[in-house]
Amino acid sequence: MTTAATLPQTLEIGLVQLRVSNLERSLAFYQNVVGLKLLRQNGREADMTADGKRVLLTLREIGNARVLRRNSAAGLYHFAILVPDRPSLGLVLRNLMDSGIHIGQGDHLVSEALYIQDPDNNGIELYRDRPRDTWKHEANGNVVMTTDPVDAEGLLAASEGLAWTGLPAGTVIGHVHFHVGDLGEARRFYVDTLGFEPMAQYGDAALFISAGGYHHHMGLNIWAGQGAPAAPADAAGIDYFTLLLPSLRERDAVAGRVRSAGYRVDETNGIVTVTDPWNIGIKLLVKA
Repeated sequence: MTTAATLPQTLEIGLVQLRVSNLERSLAFYQNVVGLKLLRQNGREADMTADGKRVLLTLREIGNARVLRRNSAAGLYHFAILVPDRPSLGLVLRNLMDSGIHIGQGDHLVSEALYIQDPDNNGIELYRDRPRDTWKHEANGNVVMTTDPVDAEGLLAASEGLAWTGLPAGTVIGHVHFHVGDLGEARRFYVDTLGFEPMAQYGDAALFISAGGYHHHMGLNIWAGQGAPAAPADAAGIDYFTLLLPSLRERDAVAGRVRSAGYRVDETNGIVTVTDPWNIGIKLLVKA
């Protein structure tokens, strides 16, 4: 299905805000294991960065937060940190191996990815993209993705002799991936209303969508079960993520579509936030 309006090709994801149960523990994890740096801390919230300027992750501690079993509610499946090149991902792999954490992995043809969980079971992907001109497409335009084993030895060889100093400048949030309660409703919100474009679909179980032909800015799945309820507000998980739009006109057009479709739109201090059917917030920001 073609959307009546689509998001601009230059769209980017800005940052992700997570709820955590213990800020001190999470700060240690995201600095030592993931490789982000603390930019600023204000009480129970902390902003994390790769380049010392741009915030990629905000951590918000909530007292006595529940830690949910993996794949048990609609909400965060993982957020994905995109590093600029293969040697950088090789260094990530070396650091993860040194940390002793369990590492999942997948070669998706368009990218190579490593998967971990934080202390609150929030999923994290760390990945690098292959050049866009090497991506293959099906006759209908869908990008070809799969899950093959990662060439771990090749990653380690690509980073041979390089020093780990944390995630490099140029690291961004590449995509977010959510459990949803109904794939049809997710499509109505994210594709028909927000304006993302479908890039790949795996039966009735998962949909990958993007702007500007990227392999995916968002993954949506029903692996937590059809009708999965939204994660409780007092549980660890995602508060919101931001979409960076090129102009106020584009921002207002998106907000208008969401409002017209009957979904929730809030504006506070000039910041527009829309809310998906599973209480995940999306802040619509204009690129600086």
